[in-house]
Amino acid sequence: MSSSSSSSSSSSSSSSSSSSSAPPPSFQMALLAGALAGTTVDLSLFPLDTLKTRLQSSAGFFPSGGFSGIYRGIGSAVVGSAPGAAFFFCTYEATKAFLNSKRPGQQREGGEEEGGQGALPEAVTHMFAASMGEVAACAVRVPTEVVKQRAQAGLHGGKSGAALRAILSQYQTNGLTTVWRELYRGWGITVFREVPFTMIQFPLWEAMKAWGRRRRGHNDGSDVSGVESALYGSIAGGVSAAATTPLDVLKTRVMLSQKRVSVSDVLGKMVKEEGVRPFFAGIAPRVTWISIGGAIFLGSYQWAMNTMMSIP
Repeated sequence: MSSSSSSSSSSSSSSSSSSSSAPPPSFQMALLAGALAGTTVDLSLFPLDTLKTRLQSSAGFFPSGGFSGIYRGIGSAVVGSAPGAAFFFCTYEATKAFLNSKRPGQQREGGEEEGGQGALPEAVTHMFAASMGEVAACAVRVPTEVVKQRAQAGLHGGKSGAALRAILSQYQTNGLTTVWRELYRGWGITVFREVPFTMIQFPLWEAMKAWGRRRRGHNDGSDVSGVESALYGSIAGGVSAAATTPLDVLKTRVMLSQKRVSVSDVLGKMVKEEGVRPFFAGIAPRVTWISIGGAIFLGSYQWAMNTMMSIP
């Protein structure tokens, strides 16, 4: 084949590939859409999150508050929702765009490479980008989770402000390092839980969106609707939630411990004294909560992105 014919074919293939997928969003779009999505999902599903936390508490469901005061800790959730989700999507979209820009060739919608060797498969790109997004989000999420879960479990009078003050009060006697460690207690297990979760959820969500674009014949660069994204997000979230429930239980136990403990100590004690069953405590509300949450989170994110993309 001649050089001109090859170039023409490659150009045509590139055009076809780029037109069948949605254009990447800007940093500002990802920031605003992520903040909206995070706030919407956390506020709407907070009661289910409270019930899940109490089910996983070592003190037991009813001693931790049962069905009363299910909005305890909502203050910390409100403060952390927008920046945490915004951090995630800004990092996710930026990492995904960077990896895609380094591809030596173009990709078809299904992730098969055209015209180049060594490009990452599309699913791997999404997994890596989502992992980086979660690490960034946890910088905000972990301190708010520590405060929120202590309030949800009825500690410090069930109030976020009191839980935060109890942590900050340690500065006078133990110094800044102790306060920092308390605020980020459970950082390791949170990242350990969130990264596998997001490595399952986002490739599934992106793959279903790609299928949805192909099914509807979106060849104009437009993305799926917010409703479609919500459906795909619900399925992806439910599958990911079920698979990572044992990690979520470990995270909750570490964060609710009266003193600083290691994940290995908590794991060993649970296996020795309680067996396997507690590792799946709260799986029903967790799967329900995250399935609904996935629909709200990724549906509202897609709706916000589509709205901003349509503005001239």
